[in-house]
Amino acid sequence: MANKSCTFIGIFSCLFFLQGSVSFTAAQDDPLRLRVNVVLVELNVAVTDSKGNYVTGLRPQDFSIIEDKLPQKISTFEESTSSVNSSMGATRREQNPLSKGDKSPEAASPEATPDPPGVTISHFAEANVFVLFDTSNYMYRGFVFAQDAIADFIRSMDDSSKVAFYSYSRNLSRATTLSSDHFRSVSGLRNTVAGDDAALYNSLLLTVKDAATLRGRKAIVVFSNGPDNASSVPPEDVAELAQSTGTIIYIISTRQAQEDPISAAAFERVSKVSGGKAYFAKNWRQEKQAFGAIREDLVHLYTLSYYPQPNPNRGWRSIKVKLVGKGLQKYHIRTRDGYRLLPATAISTEDNLGSRLASDPK
Repeated sequence: MANKSCTFIGIFSCLFFLQGSVSFTAAQDDPLRLRVNVVLVELNVAVTDSKGNYVTGLRPQDFSIIEDKLPQKISTFEESTSSVNSSMGATRREQNPLSKGDKSPEAASPEATPDPPGVTISHFAEANVFVLFDTSNYMYRGFVFAQDAIADFIRSMDDSSKVAFYSYSRNLSRATTLSSDHFRSVSGLRNTVAGDDAALYNSLLLTVKDAATLRGRKAIVVFSNGPDNASSVPPEDVAELAQSTGTIIYIISTRQAQEDPISAAAFERVSKVSGGKAYFAKNWRQEKQAFGAIREDLVHLYTLSYYPQPNPNRGWRSIKVKLVGKGLQKYHIRTRDGYRLLPATAISTEDNLGSRLASDPK
């Protein structure tokens, strides 16, 4: 991979945003100085039991959020209706002691424990999904099989969910923008051809930038068939940017990438810190299974948001999400563990990393 061209702080300065929803206030003494204020932090949380089955039917009062040791108050809470009605291996509401009502005096049912005041609750949460497809020269073998797996994944998305299809080799190609017309995304997929080197981390950084300002569930699903050999930014910068913007990254790769220990470790790290997962498929059947698992993960996520309590920390803020209440501590939580907050930063329009990478990905 090419030498690192700038630090993560430099990347953030170029990208003009932080995470979730942000507001920008221009400093009076400098038209190029923007003050960045976080107004909302969004978390996408997966809850599973010891067997990996999804736990549905939880309520806002079942979650505790701590940011830098400061308790936070949940502002919005979303659980997709798909997660309640799905029949693909989820832990049912009747298996959840708080969703049907435990008869023991220690456990409370939803009827006995009303939702906390001031929390906006929704049972419908659309997903914004960016599919990023490796069309580098690594993809000559198995190209058609990968296309078929991606097409099936796009078709399986709910009508309410929006999908964008991107491809990458040395350059990023935004074949289709976010749309609920999934046929457009499949058509863009079918028009791709393989060739040239792989600049995965450059392309992934630009895709995170596109997703960053969106609200709610936003995810990038990457299919990569080999190591990155042409990027100018390291995976660590992409990972931290995804964390701080609340963008989930899922990576599906093949045996060829898994056999490269550096790439395999980077794929695991980038996906894990963002709240996603990495999958290494040995054949086309496992590729389809991985895409199916990602779809199930997306429809079973809880989306929580909060307005951060006053906090003097202007750098990295840690986040801990826990389940509270009888019988819930046995479940497992997967989500991002923090985000970076920058103070007022001088931003030059001539130093836009996104534009520079798009025009010269070397």
